[in-house]
Amino acid sequence: MTWQIVRPSPATVAMKWTGILAACVAAGTLGVARTTPATFHVDGERGDDAAAGTAEATAWRSLEKVNAAELIPGDRVLFKRGGLWRGQLVPQSGSNGVPIVYGAYGAGEKPVLQGSVPRSAAADWTEAAPGIWATRKSEPRLLQQVADLAGSSWRVHQEGGAKVQLTREQEGGRGFVRIACTAAGKAGNHIQLWGPALTNAPAALVLRLRVRSTVPFPLGRVAAILNRPPYSTAFAGAAGRKEIGAAWRTVDVPLVEAAKLEAPPHLHINLGDTLPAGAVFDLEPVGVWAAHLDTEAALPRDVGIVILDHGAKWGVKKWALADVRAPLDYWYDEDGKRVFLACDTNPAARFASVELALTRHIVDQGSRHDVVYDGLAVRYGAAHGFGGGSTARIVIRNCDVYWIGGGLQHWKKRPDGTPHPVRFGNGIEFWGDCDNNLVERNRLWQIYDAALTNQGRDDDETNITYRDNMIWQAEYSFEYWNANRTANIVFEHNTCVDAGDCWSHDQRPDPNGAHLMFYRNPAATTNFVIRNNIFARSTEVCTRMENDWRSGLTMRNNLYHQPEKPFLRWLGTNRFATADFARYQAELGLDQGSLVAEPQFVNPAARDYRLKPGSPGTSLATDGGPVGARW
Repeated sequence: MTWQIVRPSPATVAMKWTGILAACVAAGTLGVARTTPATFHVDGERGDDAAAGTAEATAWRSLEKVNAAELIPGDRVLFKRGGLWRGQLVPQSGSNGVPIVYGAYGAGEKPVLQGSVPRSAAADWTEAAPGIWATRKSEPRLLQQVADLAGSSWRVHQEGGAKVQLTREQEGGRGFVRIACTAAGKAGNHIQLWGPALTNAPAALVLRLRVRSTVPFPLGRVAAILNRPPYSTAFAGAAGRKEIGAAWRTVDVPLVEAAKLEAPPHLHINLGDTLPAGAVFDLEPVGVWAAHLDTEAALPRDVGIVILDHGAKWGVKKWALADVRAPLDYWYDEDGKRVFLACDTNPAARFASVELALTRHIVDQGSRHDVVYDGLAVRYGAAHGFGGGSTARIVIRNCDVYWIGGGLQHWKKRPDGTPHPVRFGNGIEFWGDCDNNLVERNRLWQIYDAALTNQGRDDDETNITYRDNMIWQAEYSFEYWNANRTANIVFEHNTCVDAGDCWSHDQRPDPNGAHLMFYRNPAATTNFVIRNNIFARSTEVCTRMENDWRSGLTMRNNLYHQPEKPFLRWLGTNRFATADFARYQAELGLDQGSLVAEPQFVNPAARDYRLKPGSPGTSLATDGGPVGARW
């Protein structure tokens, strides 16, 4: 065989280099600041992160590339329909009137952003005990030390009635921090220990501490987070609730990267739900090491849902291995970063698909503004589907959000002082300060807490509209509370069905399915409007209000169908049944123009919640049209 070297013509070379240079300029990889917006494509099967991304043929491949790209206002990032990406989307901000758009291209099903890891192969599981199967154990291996914490600066934050004092002590030539607790907290954030910033840290770390306490207690959540709003988490970890006693003990805490932040995160330990009153807790920070983590085996954060055959079955979360007894009970092992599941055979043989939802937001939009999401599917995450505080001018449109929540948020003390876990997870949440956000034409189902919510402490929640959404099988369809100022919240033309009839309901410590969950709201509230909606069936009550803020609330022209359960839990009492609807309208002055009647959906078994001709809701809305979602 004779080989022949064929040299391209100078014109061909020039054309190719011109194309490459143009692509590099569009992507900003040559250091040239772009001023013209571009459209970038992402193909999870055929894409290449080294490509330009500016055409379907040169699509990017991964979420990591999307998150790291240098985007400018007006850019569009489009995921290929029919594709699936595992991990977390961290969007970038546009400018007022010129958002960055995250959407879809091509034909087929909505592109899926998925927050779970698969364990569907038989080799993923071993039988740890008869009928108890475990994923592989992951033990981080320490590499080089990246930070010496001897003499590092630490401070303490206290709230919620907790009272502690921090001093710096010496013993045997070693310095340590002493926290004396005179009044315990009720939640983890009531006592917070803040340490130094981590700069240029690798994705997997081990924090080494020496600890002791005059009163034994378990050390729980350890992290590295932003030390200003929205307090985003960069590294998450846990000490496996290791018991701290009177003798010095060395504890290694793995910290796994949860998100890349714009500023260095600070080491952070929540103590409010664990440190007992009367305890003197001594902590010597030793250092931080880079670590090698078996990423194939590791489940780096709490598993909030075990999803089997895409929702045909699901796991029931337990908090100790000894409690894993009934079929599909499971426990997350913080030390080994693995799951133990009760099953009569290898779970991968019993089920075609085993997905373990990790506790992180699938879309983490903390502090972002001027972003549009259109036509995405967001599923299988154990924190929030869309989450993050301090947002403005966010649009979430035409998205599917499902099988969300259930992860461990923190440990809280009961009145008798014993700790109990608090789980969380909303479909779309606007936390803290938020303004001028729009949520429309989405479908949300199988949500641990609320499908939709704006909530916060001492924050401004203003100008948020939720309209034309279809919600079913969430514990709450809509949840709201605040403590500072709320204005111009509109919840209209939404169809809400079967609140509380969801995967999470029977394993919650507080099952209270409701369409409208209004926890205590001391905020100055004006123009909060709920109109033209359908609320059909819930497991506990249709609406729950913890305090009277009717002066800022308008409810009208809604259609209710609550044939068996109480209609309204008012200030702690199930005061109104559905049969009392007229009395409710007269006494509270709410829901003028609203009706109680069966909606008459086209095909509820197929989740077709359009109204049949002749439904009492076809001309009930304030605009003279049908109530519920208009699509």
